[in-house]
Amino acid sequence: MEEQQSPPGTARRGPPRSPKGPPPLLRRWVRGPDGGDGPAGPPWRSTVALTLIVLAGSHVAGRSQAGRAPIDAFALVLLLAGCAALLIRRRHPVVAVFGASAAVMVYLGAGYPYGPVFLPVAVGCFSAVIAGYRRQAWCAVAMLWLGHLLVAHWLYRWLPPSGDSAAPWSQEVAVAAWAVAVVAVAELVRVRREQWAKERAGRAAAARRRAEQERLRIARELHDVLAHSISVINVQAGVGLALLDSDPEQARTALTTIKSASKEALGEVRQVLENLRTPGEAPRSPAPGLDRLPELVEQAASAGLTVETTTGGGRPALPPGTDLAAFRIVQEALTNVVRHSAARRARVAIGWEPGALVLCVDDDGPPSGGEAGGSGNGLIGMRERAAALGGSIEAGPLPSGGFRVTARLPLAGHSEETS
Repeated sequence: MEEQQSPPGTARRGPPRSPKGPPPLLRRWVRGPDGGDGPAGPPWRSTVALTLIVLAGSHVAGRSQAGRAPIDAFALVLLLAGCAALLIRRRHPVVAVFGASAAVMVYLGAGYPYGPVFLPVAVGCFSAVIAGYRRQAWCAVAMLWLGHLLVAHWLYRWLPPSGDSAAPWSQEVAVAAWAVAVVAVAELVRVRREQWAKERAGRAAAARRRAEQERLRIARELHDVLAHSISVINVQAGVGLALLDSDPEQARTALTTIKSASKEALGEVRQVLENLRTPGEAPRSPAPGLDRLPELVEQAASAGLTVETTTGGGRPALPPGTDLAAFRIVQEALTNVVRHSAARRARVAIGWEPGALVLCVDDDGPPSGGEAGGSGNGLIGMRERAAALGGSIEAGPLPSGGFRVTARLPLAGHSEETS
């Protein structure tokens, strides 16, 4: 028989299900809300130990209850059946609790003595509630209690042992209290397990968020470290190739610039990798900041871009994170000018507003219109850096045809030092 093919674009989830079996509503009732199986492997040891307790306790109880029917082969079969149902309580807890309840109800209806016969029902109810089948467990216990009520007060005339009388109502109160206690303890354990599961899930989610943030930070740092230097290398390589025959001296200068830029890029990449390998140790070299702005200007000049810098207002003492973010934002903005603009002149303005550092980088344009060769993540990385500090980035074209990037990084809570 040919296998039925899934429609195009439809992902198959797991093996195909057999068309036979209980309907969805019955499957949900028998196997729980998710219809899934519990852990495999029957609990042999605990079930055998419980069976021995039930058999021994029932024989002892039968000696002290002269008015009840003696333990015979049928009683042993019922006791063993109630305990054997617990072997499937891990995979099918609902079937286990209903099977144990049915066996106990037939046992009591046959007039056999009371005793530890209720233990299989308690264990089955506990397992079902812990597994999440609360209503099913309640119904199984309620079925047993109502069956006992019916047998002990109405059907006892026609059931063994002969000459039996109605049970006192105080006994029904005790049975009801026992049932409520079992369900209450199971519910308490279930709630506690759910709390533990939520705590574990919360810790796992927090760990995933930290790992994701760390991956983003690493990707952003490597992008910012490499993008500027690779852009300078790319421009100088083009210049060197174009002038290799006509102006060897100028080509030599371009190659020297490539060597210097690649060496600096390797040094910064090495610093990033060292910080990743030893996250608990202090970095061996300080992170770059705005004090290295002249280096950016020099590198941009080697790529044919003249950069004018202006600084206004009193300069506060910048925390390392803000200083690094400001440096990277200016670096990426200048890299974008080299990549995407035909301008040969750019301006970098650094200013301080009340509680904020303001960076402005613009160029005269126009856009180069060619393939820049970048990843397209430059502005995204700048915005992520600013957002991580509670700041913002505004970027867009100018009416004159150029492009401007403005960053505002908060400085609240930091003392000012006039330079």
